[in-house]
Amino acid sequence: MSTGKPRRTLRAIISSTVPRKWRVAMIATVAVGALAAAPLAVAQAAEPAKSDQASTDVSVTARPAFKLPFPGGQVWSGQTRTNHSPRLSIDFNRTNDDGDPVVASAPGTVSVVRDLGGSSYGKYVVVDHGGGWQSLYAHLKSFSVSVGQSVNYGTKIGAVGTTGGSTGPHLHYEQKSGGSAVEIYFDGAKALYFGTKNYTSTNGAASNPYTPKEVCGANYTQINSATLTADGKTVGRVYLMYYNGKNCVVTLKLSNLGKATATSAYLEPQGGTRGTDSGNFTYYAGPVVKSAAATCVKWGGSVGGASFNSPWQHCG
Repeated sequence: MSTGKPRRTLRAIISSTVPRKWRVAMIATVAVGALAAAPLAVAQAAEPAKSDQASTDVSVTARPAFKLPFPGGQVWSGQTRTNHSPRLSIDFNRTNDDGDPVVASAPGTVSVVRDLGGSSYGKYVVVDHGGGWQSLYAHLKSFSVSVGQSVNYGTKIGAVGTTGGSTGPHLHYEQKSGGSAVEIYFDGAKALYFGTKNYTSTNGAASNPYTPKEVCGANYTQINSATLTADGKTVGRVYLMYYNGKNCVVTLKLSNLGKATATSAYLEPQGGTRGTDSGNFTYYAGPVVKSAAATCVKWGGSVGGASFNSPWQHCG
């Protein structure tokens, strides 16, 4: 509240209360202090607003529970280096990884699916996890998602490739907060900086990253399926699909994912020849496709020692 009295300057206060012999020195000291403070005021005015600074502070919102961007059980070598761009990203490799599935490392919504051609990230995907958090997957060989699609742990978003500024197949991976790359964490533990480390994925350990539609084709619809069990455990599932007069059979593994083990799928139209896909596969056997309009079919498949064999059926 105003007292109605005129404000007195510091010089006037000194002049009226301090002996003359000390006045000049005190006034000079105050003046020098004011000049020293002036440049600081200019520097502060040039700083970004605090709200801008907060957008890149990783402590603003809780970090998502990120997992390795590969199906559960797989082991990948992750490399970090000081000359990487950005510096806090990771390059993932393993033997014969070209075309291996890349999966979402946390639940979210796909915000970017883009192909930069022969430069930079090449084919890459960005997933928005909310709260300013994102994950980025680059140098992909192919895409399995579209913008706006919701993803969960283990949802396949693409395949390992060597597109863009890449000299060999690998996955370039980033975690971002407020638009900036930050230190990467998996299962609550910080990645190794700087060097190479083997990581084992816990991402969707019981789920196959492929779907029957993806293997047979987007237009196919499922008309039947059979569960494959061994020692009371589900080890796979055989699917019978149909589209435009053709059947398709695929066997998806649900055990030993990412490891080459005995898997098969077959389809036989009545009066025709049987088609079979059999071998040591990492995720699925098939697709086996046969024309079977208005024709009965036998179909089946196996994972390890568990198998299913249908009678003649679906004759319409």
